[in-house]
Order: sequence, then structure tokens, then C-alpha cells
Amino acid sequence: MLTAPLPHYNFAVFDITSWIEQSPYLVIFALLFLGDIGLPFPEDTTLILSGFLISQGVTKLLPTLLVVYSGLLMTDFSLYLAGRKYGRRIVEHKRFHKIISAGRLSKLEEKFKRWGIFVVFFGRHLLGVRAQVFLVAGVMKMPAVRFLMADAASAIITITLMVGIGYLGGNSIETLKKDITRVEHIAVLLIIMLFVGWIIFRYFKSIKKLKDQS
Repeated sequence: MLTAPLPHYNFAVFDITSWIEQSPYLVIFALLFLGDIGLPFPEDTTLILSGFLISQGVTKLLPTLLVVYSGLLMTDFSLYLAGRKYGRRIVEHKRFHKIISAGRLSKLEEKFKRWGIFVVFFGRHLLGVRAQVFLVAGVMKMPAVRFLMADAASAIITITLMVGIGYLGGNSIETLKKDITRVEHIAVLLIIMLFVGWIIFRYFKSIKKLKDQS
């Protein structure tokens, strides 16, 4: 529970602090989903935010981890199912053609033929590549159970690292700036982290495009 009311703004659509105050777990899950469908909410940024909210007492540890873990597996599996449904036609789909090109699909298919399940395990840790890996896993008709096992094991590492960073960062800020209220940190840092995440997302996306064109 929050110890003080979050500040409210005039922008009803972007009243993020109000959403966090009322339904923090729903906000976390929604950000993971929105990032999955291509909006500028990188997964790592959302996980760091989750750790920060835990450190500030806005959310509790176990429920947050449960929401994050289930959210990751569900969004990853949705990409897998899309790849399985559309096959190699995924590169022509209006939603997914911006995520993966025909050239990238062929390269990842070769990786899967050589390394199999390990591509899923290690691929989810590569920003800008993980969504492509999940799609190609479906295209390659990898058994769903094997995909979920590899993704579930790999997600534990991702969550531990990113949520841990957010938690430690939140505690450090609290120590250095005790005179600033917790809710002010939540509002400001949420906006900053999402903005930085969007910049990082755009940066790596531009690099990927240059690689695909070369």
C-alpha cells in the first residue's frame, strides 16, 4: 500500500501514477503485453520497474514475481503460437513483418537446426532478438512443451537479473535521497525508465535494420 497519495495530472489517458496506485500488478502485466505487440515498452524496462516498485513497498515480492513470471511466459508463448500458425508466411504478416525479415528468419532457422532448444534459452537474453527467436521456434514447429521448458528456465534468469537491478536501484535512491517522498520517485522514475527504454529499443531496432540491409 502507498503511504501517501500519488500526484494526479490533467492527462487522463496518461495518468500512470493513478493506475499504479489502484492496480500496480495489472499495470505490470499490461506493460509486458503492450511490449509484446510492438509498443515501446521494452520487457527489461518493465522488469526493472517491477523491482523498483517492490523496493518502495508499492507491490509485494511474491505476487509481483508471480505476475511477472506468468506475464513473460504468456507473451512469449503467444509469439510462439503466431509463428506456428503462420509458418514462413510470418514475414509477410502486417503485424510481424516489422519484427522479422525473410533473411533473419533463414538465419535463425539454421541456428535452430544446429542448437535446437538452446536458441530459445539464450536468445531470450538478447535485446531485439528474443521476439524473433520465439516466432521462429513456432515456425520450426518446436514441441510446445520443449519451448515452454526452455523459456521458463531462461525467464528465471532474466527476472532475477532485471528485477534485482530495479530493487537495488530503488533502495539506493531511498538511501541517497531520504528527504524526497517515495511517491515522487515512483512518478518521475517511471516516466524516465519508460523513456530510456524507448530510446534503447529504437537504437537497437535501427542497428538491426542496418544489419538486415547489409
